[in-house]
Amino acid sequence: MISIVDDDQPFRESLRKLVGLLGYSVEAFPSAASFLASTVLAKTACLVTDVNMPDMTGAELHAHLTNAGRRIPTILVTAYPDEVARTRALASGVICYLCKPVDDDQLERCLRSALNSEQPSVDYS
Repeated sequence: MISIVDDDQPFRESLRKLVGLLGYSVEAFPSAASFLASTVLAKTACLVTDVNMPDMTGAELHAHLTNAGRRIPTILVTAYPDEVARTRALASGVICYLCKPVDDDQLERCLRSALNSEQPSVDYS
C-alpha cells in the first residue's frame, strides 16, 4: 500500500492515479491528521507526502512516525525546493526528495527504492 498525503487536491489525485497506473495499491489523504487517523496507516509500505502542508509538514509527519516506532519509507515532494530542507530530510532517513512537478520515472525509481528495504536513501531532486 502506498499512501499519499498532500493538501493540494488536484496534485493528490493526479499522483494517486499515477501510482495506481504503476501497479500499486494506493490511498490518498488531504492531511497528515487524516492519514494518521486512518486504518491504512498500519498497511502503508511507503508514504509519499508534500513538504509544505498546514498543521503538520511532510518532514514533521515523517519524524512523528519515526518517533512512534513506525519506520515507513518516505518520499517527500515539494513545489518549493530548499537545499537545507532536502539535506535535513535525507539525513533523517527520507528515501527521496522530489520537486513538483514530479517526474514519473523518478517517482517510480523512488518507489522501488522505498519498497526495497535494503536500499540506502537516494536523492532524485
